Amino acid sequence: MTDLKIAVIVGSTRPGRVGKQVGDWVLAQAKNRGDAQYELVDLADFPLPHLDEAIPASMGQYQNAHTKNWAETIAKYDGYVFVTPEYNHSTSGALKNAIDFVYGEWNNKAAGIVSYGSAGGARAAEHLRLIFGELQIADVRQQVMFSLATEFENWSVMKTPSEYQANALSTQLDQLVSWSTALRAVRTGQLQESLAA
Repeated sequence: MTDLKIAVIVGSTRPGRVGKQVGDWVLAQAKNRGDAQYELVDLADFPLPHLDEAIPASMGQYQNAHTKNWAETIAKYDGYVFVTPEYNHSTSGALKNAIDFVYGEWNNKAAGIVSYGSAGGARAAEHLRLIFGELQIADVRQQVMFSLATEFENWSVMKTPSEYQANALSTQLDQLVSWSTALRAVRTGQLQESLAA
């Protein structure tokens, strides 16, 4: 088993959310692969207030215990699968807030996006890609999208995902593992050493 670590981040905290169901499915599929250590990171387990750090996150001078705990959690992963809802043509406020709390812990890592919403969460994913660029997160091309209208019963209970969705996730995780591995070499300086040799 590789020591590569990837977090599946559930990006909704609202009551009645379906994000946890989606995140659990992603995690179950990922754990069958054996190419990384996959773990669920549920924002509901991290009661972050509205951003309350006086110093910008890019300075890395975190003052609050909740920020330090969040930073430690994010820092230990090599890559991420962001499970995002679409709220008002964007991602959730809870996820954006959590992303904004830290900076260096995200740098030179890779991310995949699994989105859901009335339009499959496509617009939330596009907003996340813009945010990732500023955080030096390399987002992989393959996206997995779920329509609340067709892939959930009563817009609330996830149906068994289709083979198409499972294949899309498999492709995304292939890309994510590849990029996460490459970027770990960038973070540790191994890439520079091999180029200099």
